[in-house]
Amino acid sequence: MKPGNELLFLALGGSGEIGMNVNLYGCQGKWIMVDLGLTFADPMYPGVELVLPDLAFIEQRKADLLGIVLTHGHEDHIGAIPYLAADLGVPLYATPFTAGLIAGKLDEEGLLGDVKLNVVEMEGDFQLGPFGLRYVPLAHSIPEGNALLIDTPYGKIFHTGDWKLDDAPQLGDPSTEAELRAIGDEGVLALVCDSTNVFNPESSGSEATVREGLDATIQGAKGRVLVTTFASNAARLKTLGHVAQDTGRKVVVAGRSLDRILRVSKSVGYLTDFPETVDFEAAMDLPRHEVMIIATGGQGESRAALARIAFDQHKIKLDEGDLVVFSSKQIPGNEIAIGRIQNELASKGIAMITDRQAEVHVSGHPGRPELAAMYQWIRPEIIVPVHGEIRHMAEHERFALQCGVPRGIMQKNGDLVRLAPNGPKKLGEERVGRLILDGNVILAADGSTMNERRKIASFGAIAVALALDGADRVQGDVEISLNGVPVEEDREAFLEEACEAAEEAARKNGGNEEKLREAVRLAVRRCATDWTGKKPVVNVLIVRV
Repeated sequence: MKPGNELLFLALGGSGEIGMNVNLYGCQGKWIMVDLGLTFADPMYPGVELVLPDLAFIEQRKADLLGIVLTHGHEDHIGAIPYLAADLGVPLYATPFTAGLIAGKLDEEGLLGDVKLNVVEMEGDFQLGPFGLRYVPLAHSIPEGNALLIDTPYGKIFHTGDWKLDDAPQLGDPSTEAELRAIGDEGVLALVCDSTNVFNPESSGSEATVREGLDATIQGAKGRVLVTTFASNAARLKTLGHVAQDTGRKVVVAGRSLDRILRVSKSVGYLTDFPETVDFEAAMDLPRHEVMIIATGGQGESRAALARIAFDQHKIKLDEGDLVVFSSKQIPGNEIAIGRIQNELASKGIAMITDRQAEVHVSGHPGRPELAAMYQWIRPEIIVPVHGEIRHMAEHERFALQCGVPRGIMQKNGDLVRLAPNGPKKLGEERVGRLILDGNVILAADGSTMNERRKIASFGAIAVALALDGADRVQGDVEISLNGVPVEEDREAFLEEACEAAEEAARKNGGNEEKLREAVRLAVRRCATDWTGKKPVVNVLIVRV
């Protein structure tokens, strides 16, 4: 697939899911990539934390890939760079703050000299083959949230990235209505737009209101206060710095990712007025009403600071009468993990406040009024919803058409779409998928390793070892070990029966080692099924004596 005299769009991630954003634009034989993100694993991937996009489509065409352009610094937009970008062999383009985060990631992986990272100033522009690109600042929860205005021979694309409207942003200077209307006046072929909050009938709200809500919540607290939020939400960090000053509290920061965001922010001129922090020991020596802890872990992450504090595995301690404020939205799927931490805090007599009880969080994504305003200002010919599950994107297309956008297309990961000429039109489906980062190894998410691990997690595992002589006669005792097989009190009786079944199967199936091995495997598994109702993974080791 080589783009001809046309403008193509292909999502390899982020369309049909929230996270792992990867978007390709093709024109006159060349491709550009917008964002290269990851997502976080769910229980479907036991033992795995990070899920990466499968870039096989563009890896096969990397000679035609001109570069990777990053909209902003959230993990679902830049997180896969240290694992996948070097193999693509093309330069990266990012604004200063985002570039600072990327450089840190590349340095940690020893790749800083292997991947070319170009820093583009805010509102800067550059050319990649037939693509002219300009950064257009938009409000978001991280510094330097940007849309991309992509100029091609077949029309302009306004690719929003993540965004919201905020009349009182805490960081940066987002484009004004007049500036966005001016882009619309130039003519925009397609608006490729964030769908995350399309079901929200209200605007996302201003970060300024969060300061008021947090001031009111924390002002009356008698003990220590811990506020947990997304580490990358630098706008919230700025707000929390002001809240600490408003309420007369010293700030202690718990979480390496928070330290990194603060460091990179200050290096490029953001958060320079953030109050001086105190270390853990000093914080514990201060009067309780003078301490405000900012911690990672609001989504229930087991190794993050909040979980370690809740379970008394951290130098910071909370006790009865203290307060934890969840200054973030609960991501669907994290309810159990968050509930586990909240139950532990409650058992200690620690009070909790979430966005359901007080105005302590606003979203970084647009609700319906903001989407409607963007349609009116940009006035695209085509709406292309991205950054959402199928239900979000389908509703986004319906809403945009209701608001007067002439045409739309509901695409998903792998759908190859021609935007121009004579678009939008789906041309076909390309292979997409997921990779997993398992330890230090990148594997196919649906490959044999993960399938085997799921089976072991669900059914347990049995290892059978037996010694055979040259005539395939069993010598000595059959040895069996169990992992995760639910026999417990009946373990010895089960092992005795399973060993007998293995020995009998070996005796009846001599003459062909593979046939014998399979007969033993099936005999032991049948025995396990009779005892437990489950079919564990059975491995057979034969030793010749």
